[in-house]
Amino acid sequence: MILLTVIARVADGLPLSASVQEEDQPGRDLQQYQSQAKQLCRKLSPQSPDHCTLEAGVMNFHYLIEEGICYLCLCEASFPKKIAFAYLKHLHNEFYDQYGGKVSRVTRPYSFIEFDTYIQKTKKTYVDSRARRNLGSINTELQDVQRIMVANIEEVLQRGESLSALDTKANNLSSLSKKYRSDAKYLNTRSTYAKVAAVAVFFITLIVYVRFWWL
Repeated sequence: MILLTVIARVADGLPLSASVQEEDQPGRDLQQYQSQAKQLCRKLSPQSPDHCTLEAGVMNFHYLIEEGICYLCLCEASFPKKIAFAYLKHLHNEFYDQYGGKVSRVTRPYSFIEFDTYIQKTKKTYVDSRARRNLGSINTELQDVQRIMVANIEEVLQRGESLSALDTKANNLSSLSKKYRSDAKYLNTRSTYAKVAAVAVFFITLIVYVRFWWL
């Protein structure tokens, strides 16, 4: 289920539109998640990853950045990641078509709150189980959702670490991993050559010894 959707300007975190699921399950308070969503939007920058999933206990935040605009949704952790990002991409296509030229000029929060009507309609399409079965052929740029960066919402918000810094660390770890694999391959090759050389030296010594002995 998609419980919360927020659209914000990346440059300053200004919320442009939002939609909250009318919760009919007792004991679930969305105010904390709404607060986290606002904090997250304010922490984004042009250097932040374009796609990211932030784990928040039994929930996940997913966000997509396109054309300087962040599209963020809160889903249950069991909700398929591919569907969540397809939903965000769908919202971007429509929102940017309607308001893309106005986004940089607005100064008032939720200047495009009327977009909530479209969000609600689109959300039903992606949440309905029968409709979701028909979304398998969605033409999405997210060919490999497993490669989308995953972080923890509390670590990002409480430690004050920017998402761009986390992305840099992830890239550095990936580079180090490639270097280690390359070094390991080089060492294995050297080890193989050393063994071959040792065997060659043994046989050459044996041949010389035999020739000397019989002569």
